[in-house]
Amino acid sequence: MDHTTALMNKAADLAQEVRDGETVIRLSGNMSIACLNHLPDRLDAIEGPVDTIDLSGVEHMDTIGAWVLHRTIKRWNCKITGDKCDAERLIAAVGRVDEPVNIRPDYVPPWQRVVGQIGEAVVNAGSTMLGLLGFFGGTLVATWNVIRHPSRFRINAVVQRFEVVGVSALGIIGLMSFLIGIVIAQQGSVQLRQFGMEMLTINLVGRLTFRELGVLMTAIMVAGRSGSAFAAQLGTMKLTEEVDAMRTIGVSPMEALVLPRTLAVVVMMPLLGFYSSIVAIVGGGFLCAVSLDIPPITFVQRLREVVPIHDLWVGLIKAPVFGVIIALAGCFQGMQVKANAEEVGLRTTSAVVQAIFLVIVLDAFFAVFFTWVGWN
Repeated sequence: MDHTTALMNKAADLAQEVRDGETVIRLSGNMSIACLNHLPDRLDAIEGPVDTIDLSGVEHMDTIGAWVLHRTIKRWNCKITGDKCDAERLIAAVGRVDEPVNIRPDYVPPWQRVVGQIGEAVVNAGSTMLGLLGFFGGTLVATWNVIRHPSRFRINAVVQRFEVVGVSALGIIGLMSFLIGIVIAQQGSVQLRQFGMEMLTINLVGRLTFRELGVLMTAIMVAGRSGSAFAAQLGTMKLTEEVDAMRTIGVSPMEALVLPRTLAVVVMMPLLGFYSSIVAIVGGGFLCAVSLDIPPITFVQRLREVVPIHDLWVGLIKAPVFGVIIALAGCFQGMQVKANAEEVGLRTTSAVVQAIFLVIVLDAFFAVFFTWVGWN
């Protein structure tokens, strides 16, 4: 042990000699940062070409010693012999980081930068959509597996999500819907008063609420409230390796985490959408009674006459589709978290933006489709 310690503490040294017409530098001792002493200066002071560096006398080397050797080899373009302490691997490793660093980035023309950003955004959007489709397929497979094996269905998790997604959201959705009903009635009455048709405010509130805004605003609220929660919860579980632990013990994360959340949102969205529409109607009726002197009984009677039943079906058909989109976007983004806690926030934001965007796009398609089938 004392002999080994002595070798490790031996200062680095060099000797220069000529062999067969070639200049050889023989290094010896410990080439670590504690034992280099003046060796770097002595290497820099050598004049004339150097053909070979002999490392047969080197007992130990760290990355600092490897960096000193790398500079010398790069300067004289010489070769190494007698390597017995894995010096070449260290020299190659430090050489890979010997790259010039620009203080300022290279100039890129504005048009080229804009085109590049657009292309990057298109590629990211395409890859996200493909990933979302694949995730949807995985959810369908998990659903089929649960149908085949009902004992794997987690009813307690679904009921708990019913409370989180639905019952806990009644207050904020009700307040929002009531105010939206008031705003629609107020703005509509102001415009219709110019033509002496304030009575048509009831038509506007009834049809617009049941057909579009009731379900659409509910979807946006659920996306911001529950979709973000799904992404944050699953992202945190990914960071803490709980998802990997579930796979290790043979539990499918799709069945245990994704499927209960998706099912809860799909079931609750029609109920919340209908509730939102009713509350918005109440808000519109309240403003009509206060501002337009339309009695509530007249409001309800007129509502029954002008709102066809298929307007209600339009909202109820769109609601579960919106629920699927919201749940899939939230769970998909949450399962994509890999690196750090910052990514949880980024993925949560992406889940909300993605869900709202897809909901609005699908709502436009639904509007065209229902007009095409005659539900005007």
